[in-house]
Amino acid sequence: MGCPYKADPYPLYVRMREAGPVHRVLFPSGVRAWLVTGYEAARSALSDDRLGKNHDRGNDSWRARAAIMPEPQHSQLQVHLLHQDPPRHTRLRRFVTDAFTARRVEQLRPRFQELADALVDGLPQYGPADLVTGFAARFPFQVLAEVIGLPPELAGRFDRDWGKVVQPVGPTDPGRPLYEARLHGLQRYIADVVARKREHGEDDLLSRLVVARDRHELTQEELGSMIFQLLVAGQEPVTNQITTALIALLRHPEQLARLRGNPDLLPRAVEELLRYDSAFELTTWRFFDRDSDLHGTRVPAGDSVIVSLCAANRDPHRFPDPDTLDLDRSPNPHLAFGHGIHFCPGATLARTELQIALGTLLTRLPGLHLSIREEDIEWIPAVLGRGTNHLPVGYDQRL
Repeated sequence: MGCPYKADPYPLYVRMREAGPVHRVLFPSGVRAWLVTGYEAARSALSDDRLGKNHDRGNDSWRARAAIMPEPQHSQLQVHLLHQDPPRHTRLRRFVTDAFTARRVEQLRPRFQELADALVDGLPQYGPADLVTGFAARFPFQVLAEVIGLPPELAGRFDRDWGKVVQPVGPTDPGRPLYEARLHGLQRYIADVVARKREHGEDDLLSRLVVARDRHELTQEELGSMIFQLLVAGQEPVTNQITTALIALLRHPEQLARLRGNPDLLPRAVEELLRYDSAFELTTWRFFDRDSDLHGTRVPAGDSVIVSLCAANRDPHRFPDPDTLDLDRSPNPHLAFGHGIHFCPGATLARTELQIALGTLLTRLPGLHLSIREEDIEWIPAVLGRGTNHLPVGYDQRL
């Protein structure tokens, strides 16, 4: 069901890599972009300081077709880390890194385990169950709320549908009114978060961001944008990565059984599952500010350049036998979290969440298996990401 490409983009990536590192592609929005597919080319592009992320760099032909967020929301919610270049990017990134250090994540690991176990406790005693609605869509947000200091009553009000605003639709799209309604709902929610933290500040990331705004270290737009990025980028990709990892394991039952019997293998297995099918299939836009050479291809100023992380992570020049799921693979320098100054600041947290999620589900749901045919998995139609909104499974019993 759904788009055959989304179900398995890898054969196309093989053909593209063999043809060269840079390709002219057409996106569903009508944007023509330059797609980078090989590992070395991808790694180089991700750290190329000629390529900027600020949307102001985009040319008129990109802007005419790019389904970017409407105003005033674009100016109010899109000045976060992902769309900034140094020195502004450097300044903003400093505000969030302390919350996601390896030491702090490890201190919180027992709490994350409690959250995972409580969600599994809520699954049916005997299958079937949907592991997205029952677990994967909820666990990353609960973890995020703990890490950034989102109070329980506000966490309970968050609508997962708001996360879909990162998949903007064009002005003439019939889904535009629903998209704008989600955008307004999310903005009101962010305003409530700020008001609550201003009134009841604590020693947490959200409170520190509000204090920074009140000290004029952040603008109002930067504050709203950073909370927007935390709420949306901090959970949906992890939800999707849990699903892609589970699907990979369910398609390889011998590897699943091995991992269940050897939990010490989890950290290395998670790295391989991130490489094998990354939830971030493609990066967001990058732009040259002048006509430039990109691995032998002339790219006009302001055209969008996009890197395929999934294609890079299956490049046989970097990973022997790349289409094989090898839980012992080492070293494993995958690009699932990007590379360079935009390397995901929450990578350590995401890795820990994946270890806990997979370890808990495999341990507590013996006999775990897909309860639909593989070809009936409905992959989300998002251009940049991979995942599924439903993962029906069966199991012997809930331990």
